[in-house]
Amino acid sequence: MRTSPRSRARVLTPFALITSAALLLSACGSDDGGDSGAGSGSGGTNQAAAGADGIPTEDVVSSLTKDEAAAKLLPSGTTELTVAFAVGGSPPGINYLEDGKTLVGQDLDFTNAVAKKLGLKLKTEKASFEAILPALDSGKYDFGVSNFGVTAERLKTIDFVTYINDGQGFATRKDSKLDKITDLVQLCGLNIATGAGTTFEATLEENKHVCSDGGKKEYKVQTYSEPGAVWSSVQQGRSDVVMSTINGLRYGVAHQEGLKFLNEFHRLDVGFAFKKDTKLAPAFQAAVDRLIADGTYATILKKWGTTGSAIDKSEISPQEIKD
Repeated sequence: MRTSPRSRARVLTPFALITSAALLLSACGSDDGGDSGAGSGSGGTNQAAAGADGIPTEDVVSSLTKDEAAAKLLPSGTTELTVAFAVGGSPPGINYLEDGKTLVGQDLDFTNAVAKKLGLKLKTEKASFEAILPALDSGKYDFGVSNFGVTAERLKTIDFVTYINDGQGFATRKDSKLDKITDLVQLCGLNIATGAGTTFEATLEENKHVCSDGGKKEYKVQTYSEPGAVWSSVQQGRSDVVMSTINGLRYGVAHQEGLKFLNEFHRLDVGFAFKKDTKLAPAFQAAVDRLIADGTYATILKKWGTTGSAIDKSEISPQEIKD
């Protein structure tokens, strides 16, 4: 659903100038009610090694060596796995550098770090995030990585190995009178921009009734598949609020004038996604725990400015966090 543009001047730099591919907040999921974003996302990105577009490029993974104890937990004969990434997102989401070829991102660093610890060779596939989870059961991919939040609905068909804690959040223009969204009823009558097929979309659609139940005009959910369209919609006044990952929102606000981050709304664990009853989960859990123990985990978070999203230990398919 889209509404016609309001007559207001475009005062913000297009998000396309932040990343070479005008990438959206893809760290969402697909088909249920909640997703990821960084807890407090304090700090910025590590500028000691950054590309011309400001995205950190420091190599914090290639020097890692195999952890034999963790690798022994893999099913016998497992040496190579196929992983599906959803490419396209404001940092720390996975996206391209200015060369249009080099992929970078927090999820990519964690995936490669785990592969190093397990001595695995990875075959990487790019897919839209809404296509990844359904494809796991068929065996098309061995696991998926797209900042997938752990939800009760997903746990019916998917196993997760957690590596970060995340959540949903909101952002808007600085000239907005909105200060904090603690209840979706505050959105009544507004236009809300979010990614198509995401858990943010599901959360919004499932809760529209809070407005009509209270005799108020329902908010409109405006979904976009094109990479930079969510931010552009807010920039150009077609939308009043963005709902997406907190890490992505914080980065976008920090790199664009005229925007403000509102608040976290709902926190979720985020994990590597596998088909149900996978035999790979124990090895991945052990690998994440080794990364936490040897300091690599903290280094990756510091690189991407997401230290507020750290976890103490990895879990296999924990229950959804309920606020």
